[in-house]
Amino acid sequence: MTSADPEPAEVKPERVLVVLAHPDDPEFFCGGTLALWADQGREIQYCLLTRGERGGDKAGTDPAALASLRESEQRAAAAVLGVRKVEFLDQPDGYLAPDLSVRKQVVRAIRQARPDILITCDPTNLFPGDRYINHPDHRAAGQAALDAVFPAAGSAMFFPELLIEEGLAPHKVRQVFVAMAQTPNTVVDVTATVPRKIAALREHRSQIPDQAGLEARIRERLLDPDSPPEAPRYFERFRLIDLSGR
Repeated sequence: MTSADPEPAEVKPERVLVVLAHPDDPEFFCGGTLALWADQGREIQYCLLTRGERGGDKAGTDPAALASLRESEQRAAAAVLGVRKVEFLDQPDGYLAPDLSVRKQVVRAIRQARPDILITCDPTNLFPGDRYINHPDHRAAGQAALDAVFPAAGSAMFFPELLIEEGLAPHKVRQVFVAMAQTPNTVVDVTATVPRKIAALREHRSQIPDQAGLEARIRERLLDPDSPPEAPRYFERFRLIDLSGR
């Protein structure tokens, strides 16, 4: 390159913001994908709406102590996957509602992180299977995230005080990956990163008492049934919403 040649443009890594309800949700819903993307150089940040203080059934459990434990577990799990930052919005676990105050918090997080890609979960998925009712916080988090992405985060007409008082300019998310989707249209091959997903999930000891059976359950859940037994493939599935043309 001669002195007259222009300097090559800096290629910035894609930014990913994960907006979900609880500690351990990112690892369960999309941990293999996040590990893969981190290995590819993408910058990943979590925005978790609660600290998981009701993640148990025993009477007498101290919610504050459980929240502190789950926050520590989440930070350790995120480090396994290569996540850069973990933020908690401190909404009440178990009582999450996708109201305007929560939407504003998520819009703030989007305008701060300025992600290219946002991951959340499907607010319409009430029955993921015949033996499971989807947690109401999952559905509320997905609703709040999608409502924040469009139209609020990208328009100066919504929550103008975020710009006027906090200097947070509007930001348009390019793609949304909806995990636990009723109608997925995209698969990510996470065969290479399933061990990292499982290792990250093992950090959530307060939530996963059956550590011995964890790997078998995860591999069964993610297995591509069309892959050969001698070379199994594992997929995480999403509903991809491409907003780049808007």
